Amino acid sequence: MANIEEEKQENPEPKQIGHSSMSPGRYEENTEEDSANESQNSLPQCSNQGLSSDQDAVAHHSRLFKTNENDTKTVDCVNLDASCVQKDKERWGKLLPMVKNFYIEDPEVSEMSPSQVEEWRSENSIVQVLRTNEEQVDLKPIPNPVLTFEQAFKNYPEILDALYKQDLKKPSPIQSQAWPILLGGGDLIGISQTGTGKTLAFLLPALIHIEGQIIPKEKRQGPPVLILEPTRELVIQISKEVSKYTNKNIKTICLYGGIQNKEDIYDFLKGVDIVVATPGSLRKYIVANYLHSMFFSYIVFDEADKLLGVDYGEDVQESLLGLRPGHQTVMTAVTWPDHVASQVNNYMTDAIHINAGPLHLTAVPTITQQLIFVEIRHRETILLNFITNMKPTDKVIVFCNSKPTVLRLTSELCINGIYCESLYGDRDYHDRKVAMEQILNGSATILIATNVASRGIHIEGLTHVINFDFPRSMVDYIFRIGRTGRGGKTGTAISYVARYDWRHTKKLIRIMNEANQEIPRELIMVADRYNQITAQYQGQRDNDNNREIEFLNFYD
Repeated sequence: MANIEEEKQENPEPKQIGHSSMSPGRYEENTEEDSANESQNSLPQCSNQGLSSDQDAVAHHSRLFKTNENDTKTVDCVNLDASCVQKDKERWGKLLPMVKNFYIEDPEVSEMSPSQVEEWRSENSIVQVLRTNEEQVDLKPIPNPVLTFEQAFKNYPEILDALYKQDLKKPSPIQSQAWPILLGGGDLIGISQTGTGKTLAFLLPALIHIEGQIIPKEKRQGPPVLILEPTRELVIQISKEVSKYTNKNIKTICLYGGIQNKEDIYDFLKGVDIVVATPGSLRKYIVANYLHSMFFSYIVFDEADKLLGVDYGEDVQESLLGLRPGHQTVMTAVTWPDHVASQVNNYMTDAIHINAGPLHLTAVPTITQQLIFVEIRHRETILLNFITNMKPTDKVIVFCNSKPTVLRLTSELCINGIYCESLYGDRDYHDRKVAMEQILNGSATILIATNVASRGIHIEGLTHVINFDFPRSMVDYIFRIGRTGRGGKTGTAISYVARYDWRHTKKLIRIMNEANQEIPRELIMVADRYNQITAQYQGQRDNDNNREIEFLNFYD
């Protein structure tokens, strides 16, 4: 696996993969969290591919514009559309053939009756399996779920051996339903709670997709698999997960901000099978002509609700404008808001939508949720008391809402002789990498972090999550506590609730009820008290946060 990053070069000449004479420049990427606002100012512009000379370019330009009597040029939309269609046909005609269907249904799976399938889905909390385009005719039926690893991968012994080495007993519900769809070449939307195995659901079919192409690797035009992640920590985590299930023949490359590598970019990209990238970094390599989206045939949007949101959506859209027809797309997420659902048709066709678990965001029952009602000034004392009484086997993430709070807590713990690591969005890349390595390998057992560590990150043996600052939203609350209690294991989430956090208590009661948690009597009392106060002073409240704080302090 290689880590690649760019630095600025004056007037670099864009090149295409496959040109041995390539001498690429290097571009420098910022280290803000994580590539949402990466600048394009230092990037070279793509060349006018398909135009062989200046005369061709002039002729092409004249066909697309008309000059009226006033010598004013206007766009000829008809010719423009026709020209784009023709250019697309020429591009797609040069692409090598692609294979997507590798699925041979096991006889035991084939023999499952519709009632047996429905019973299995009900028992495993698969609440929804449907097509996003139900009006289209002549579609293949939705495949039955596989119930064992062997039913999915009996023809792939290397993958089975890797699964056995990970000591996994059987597929998770999302995996059981997703693997037949993806191995058969279908598009998939997989919605499931944190820690339920979504990564393996898309990763193992991706490996088979790579090895199953009829075109030899040395003749392929570019990497077939793209996995998009919102943060660099997730990029690194996914690449490590790939290494557990592949041999040395699969080459993975990570693209994310904050790294600098002086080696020749072409040498790294040559022979790459899997690109794991943050959106901003992918966009830079696409614009610089080091990568071409038309060669991706298996594309994964991990944490799709984040990737297609306001922070990353523009980078994703611009990077993937040239996708080849018939590519296979996977989207996974914990939540599926309307703004994401409306963009599905831009990237996939005839997708099968799976909901493994409730249709709305919930916490898993393997997490014990505890609340401590506190005055803000007492939180550090309570945290210090918890840390000094941690067991040797305990490992904890302490979440804060801001970088200054992370820095202050880290300093306080160090002053008290307690070693910890910290993680926040604009921390130096190398320090950030060391922090993750320390908490992952157990050298550190305490991580103080902002929300940058709240999504998707898996830390083996994490026993506790502490919300030092209560999250600003209940979505953040569920993502944060979901760092523990993963993969069927148990964990504990402790949240400090100050007076300003009382506004969350009604939703907190619902979330705890749905996860079969015991509701503290104090939580019910505080929720009732808050509702009474808001009703009594409805006319005096406004949306200003300072007014709300004064309001709660007054009635304390």
